[in-house]
Amino acid sequence: MNPTLLVYFVAATLLLAGLVFDLQLAFWAGGFALSGALTNALAIHMLFEKVPGLAGSGVIAARFDEVTQALHRLMMTQFFTRDNIERFLHNETESQALNLTPLIDQSDLTPAYDRLSEVVLASKFGGALSMFGGEKALQSLKQPFLDKLKTALQEVTESPEFQKTLHEQWQQQLDRPEVVATLQADVSAIIEARLSELTPDTVKSIVQTLIREHLSWLVVWGGVLGGLIGLASALVAQSVAP
Repeated sequence: MNPTLLVYFVAATLLLAGLVFDLQLAFWAGGFALSGALTNALAIHMLFEKVPGLAGSGVIAARFDEVTQALHRLMMTQFFTRDNIERFLHNETESQALNLTPLIDQSDLTPAYDRLSEVVLASKFGGALSMFGGEKALQSLKQPFLDKLKTALQEVTESPEFQKTLHEQWQQQLDRPEVVATLQADVSAIIEARLSELTPDTVKSIVQTLIREHLSWLVVWGGVLGGLIGLASALVAQSVAP
């Protein structure tokens, strides 16, 4: 059984039993337990929903702008600080080889072939090639040339010498304060733009998803502690009664 429903059931049972059978301890314990559980349940409900006549209810939706600003401030001051960004970039570039193969694969190297073709045709070999079709004679070499060029570029970029030079140049860029500052500003703009897309209902839903299950335990403990307080109050009342 759901713990919250169990608390309600036990509290209501004690309260009714106390009324029917004139059991003061049960009556006080059940009444206080039910009161504590219902009060906490109402408080949880008021976090997310506006209750007419109850000031401060619906606080998450009502303070939507403040919530999003707080989220932005939290992420920028606790996670995407200048030191954290610098540490991450330096660690990444020091520990990993920079893989440029995907970039090379997606690159259009046709201009390189076109320049080579122009050079060949303009050279003393151009006249000889004109006897065999000129530029058209070179077309059959285009794709093999592009494939070989990509392979050569990949081998060059994967070589230790190239990686070392690339890391050194990258580190020099990272040591420039404006680079990290620009990156931090870009991250801030991205977070701010994403938060601006949220609506009060979305924020309320996110918070509910995160903490609703855990907040239900407030109802449980409200009932338990309320029952104990009621029981203690009944015992004190009996002990001081004439």
